[in-house]
Amino acid sequence: MDRADARGQRPHAGAAVSGGRRGREATLIAGDGIGPEITAATLSVLDALGVTFDWDEQYGGMSAVDQAGTPLPDATVDSIRRTGLALKGPLTTPVGGGYRSVTVALRQEFELYANVRPVKSIVPGGRYPDVDLVIIRENTEGMYVGYDRTFKVGNDPKALAQSTSVMTRDGCRRIVRYAFEYAKHHGRKKVTVVHKANILKATSGLFLETAQVIAREYDGQIASDDKIVDNAAMQLVINPAQFDVLVTTNLFGDILSDEASASTRRSSRRCTARRRTSRGRGSRTPRPSCWPPP
Repeated sequence: MDRADARGQRPHAGAAVSGGRRGREATLIAGDGIGPEITAATLSVLDALGVTFDWDEQYGGMSAVDQAGTPLPDATVDSIRRTGLALKGPLTTPVGGGYRSVTVALRQEFELYANVRPVKSIVPGGRYPDVDLVIIRENTEGMYVGYDRTFKVGNDPKALAQSTSVMTRDGCRRIVRYAFEYAKHHGRKKVTVVHKANILKATSGLFLETAQVIAREYDGQIASDDKIVDNAAMQLVINPAQFDVLVTTNLFGDILSDEASASTRRSSRRCTARRRTSRGRGSRTPRPSCWPPP
């Protein structure tokens, strides 16, 4: 972890940080960009539920660079380690350069290997009214381990780029077992293993092989199947309600969970009028064309 400099730090979530009441101590990282706004709204919801926290506000991302000279100060890590509970708003990660993702660093520092992302239809008017699935994403391995580098060839300092994916059998075991245990304890019926073992035979192959072994331990309790990630992505668009629990690797889980969340949003139908000639009459009448279809 980078060490912070001696600059002063002050709370920056504004009115979102309540005072006076004391409750469960927790670390609050309001984030940057849209982070403070989202964090303030989240805290308002918690207040409405009557949940009380004693917030220790810390910095991360661009706000931490501004305040402490590093995107992840030691004080932030120490606070999370001390409280054992943290609420984090979105943090900016520079695109194509700059510092590594603070979110990824926190996951690796605290071994937060399971990212649980429920997707459920709640607000009426969405394209799919019956979505109720959970994506469980491995959080510490795969393509996000940080083995990402460029090589100089001739006069080009970035003539070659290389990124390495790392999967361990222990890492595969614990995330797949987590998915099956989650399904078992939450009344879920099926776990779908999402992979790319047909092409990534070593890394994704290890994930699938390990998942199949774990799945056999739950025969008669939790059904299971597997899907290549290409197909899984397509099926999430066609009929997301067919899924119950999905478990997958880091990169695939990142993409699929964002895709799945779109299925519960309200439809935004874009309509245009196409002119069609009626046969035999020569008249022209407008015909609406909409997407998504009703």
